[in-house]
Amino acid sequence: MFNFFSKYKIIFYLCNFILILLYLFPGSLIGCYLYDDCKLQPQITRDYIISSNHLYAFGVLSIIGFLTFKNSKKLKYLSVYLIVISIFLELFHNFIPDRSFEFSDLFGNLAGVIIVIIVFNVFEKYENAKN
Repeated sequence: MFNFFSKYKIIFYLCNFILILLYLFPGSLIGCYLYDDCKLQPQITRDYIISSNHLYAFGVLSIIGFLTFKNSKKLKYLSVYLIVISIFLELFHNFIPDRSFEFSDLFGNLAGVIIVIIVFNVFEKYENAKN
């Protein structure tokens, strides 16, 4: 199953495109579809210190990215890319109508990426130690 993502890199690129589209849309595309209200943002779980929606979105994107490039030498570039895009997409909310920059969203983005990086590195060290 894990080779599925590395065979079809288009899945990672498509997830990237969808995330960027959802992030840069003025208002909420999902809210427009679900509630017929573009100003209403659906909430998966409650927010605590960080935004849970952002944690889930960037966590899923990071997992798909790491599974896609698992056997390549591009993992460091992927890590940097995911961290940079998580910061810049949140910063762009300063310039998009009906969106606003929030530190809890930024920390949710970064937490989603960093948790996956840490877990992936732990599994990689475990695999190397086992061999």
